[in-house]
Amino acid sequence: MKRNARIIQALLTRHDIHPVLVDIGASAGTPAIWNDLATHAIYIGFDPDQRDLQELSDGHYYKGTIVNKAVTSTPGQDQATFYFTNSPYCSSTLPPDNAALSNYLFANLFEVTSQGNVPTTTLDDVVAQLNLPCIDWFKTDSQGTDLRLFTSLNESTRSRVLAIDIEPGLIDAYQGEDLFVTAHSDLIQQGFWLSDMNVCGTQRIHQATLRKLLTDKAGITYGMLQQNIRKSPGWCEARYLRTLDWLKQHNLSQREYVLLWVFALVDNQIGYALDVALAYEQVFGKDTTAETMQQEVTSLIQRAARQMLLRPQTYIKLVKQLMPAQIKKPLKRLLKR
Repeated sequence: MKRNARIIQALLTRHDIHPVLVDIGASAGTPAIWNDLATHAIYIGFDPDQRDLQELSDGHYYKGTIVNKAVTSTPGQDQATFYFTNSPYCSSTLPPDNAALSNYLFANLFEVTSQGNVPTTTLDDVVAQLNLPCIDWFKTDSQGTDLRLFTSLNESTRSRVLAIDIEPGLIDAYQGEDLFVTAHSDLIQQGFWLSDMNVCGTQRIHQATLRKLLTDKAGITYGMLQQNIRKSPGWCEARYLRTLDWLKQHNLSQREYVLLWVFALVDNQIGYALDVALAYEQVFGKDTTAETMQQEVTSLIQRAARQMLLRPQTYIKLVKQLMPAQIKKPLKRLLKR
């Protein structure tokens, strides 16, 4: 077991914390970032393809449940229309925006093959049904409804969420979807900051142009276009962590400070983890937990610095920085010969 995982599990055990992790869009497997806290965590996944509510028994999580319904932001709605597309990863409760998608190579993935009603539930109903104390980390890939699902939580539950993973669009792939610009602005207002973002995309080429290329017998294939046209931004994978100001303003407990430190650590936000450790000490005093969190982050920084010194590139860069210009220029000409 890695040192980080041992420290995390020791802290969770000391404070008897079982983080509640919600995973909307669980068909691709549980997020690897949760592995270090999984044995202490309560996992709730959503998969409408399951026939019944199912408890996980593989031992990976402290407790795990798969809910066999789609999640909606509308209370009292037992069913919703679901649009099944060529790619199962593009299916959604929102209809595709065909006009906007026609400008992109991957438009065929969003073609609706069928539609039908699926059973739905709200997050608040699931929290009540499973008697969950809260939601700590909220991860969703709902194909267009990420923000509205988060904001549909009642204020008490929503205010205690410490981390959010969303995949909002940068283009209009669905009609009326929650785009990144709106989601980002809203989450910042709700006391989050953007910790990480991976911009994903596809090739910009209109479907009419695509059809012409493929029928002109010029030897161009769909695969060639995928490989040789630069991708344009289409959506992103964004992670948000709660700010310390929010925790202080809402008088949140030791549990939330410890968990925010854990989440920062697994997200490799070492500087922020140290911020959280010092804030914990200011609020709750210098106890064993404060010392553990500060020492662990300090050790991580020290180990990273030692490892960097072992890399040859570090010394090459240092020599370049120290080498006088009158020597550097002739040496560079000599090496080019």
